[in-house]
Amino acid sequence: MTSELIGPTPPAQLRRLESPIGRIELTGDGTAVTSLTIERAGHLPLEEFPETSDDVLDRAAVELEEYFAGTRTSFDVPVAVTGTAFQQAVWAELTELEFGEVISYGELGRATGRPSAGRAVGGAVGANPVPIIIPCHRVLASNQRITGYSGGNGIPTKVWLLDHEGIVHAS
Repeated sequence: MTSELIGPTPPAQLRRLESPIGRIELTGDGTAVTSLTIERAGHLPLEEFPETSDDVLDRAAVELEEYFAGTRTSFDVPVAVTGTAFQQAVWAELTELEFGEVISYGELGRATGRPSAGRAVGGAVGANPVPIIIPCHRVLASNQRITGYSGGNGIPTKVWLLDHEGIVHAS
């Protein structure tokens, strides 16, 4: 019996764009953005596949370019994310945050009915499949400290996003 390594499956739609925090890879299902990945160490997870964009991903790219240029403070492009009910609740709370607004992990836990679930909240924030559009970078510790970031190159990427929005933070 031979076992083969199975690589990633090509998404229905795929679009890449340049940004101040590195290349960004968007995937979609034809009606919504399903993932956003920020380049890490010069690589994107689906870089071996050709771009197959559509109107939704083109619109997302324009909105992201406007965000990085400082002319957009909210996103209108539709997103479709899958996760547990708790993850969905956390991500829904994040979408309510305004540009430049911050929330702590504890506040996020209370808002989702799990006031003592700090670690679970952190896990849900880190599992966000559409960072920036669902603004997980706006979550800080209660003392305004950055405790981590799973997108791009980690904390330096989060620092850039926070500084871009004028959010005060401690390193």
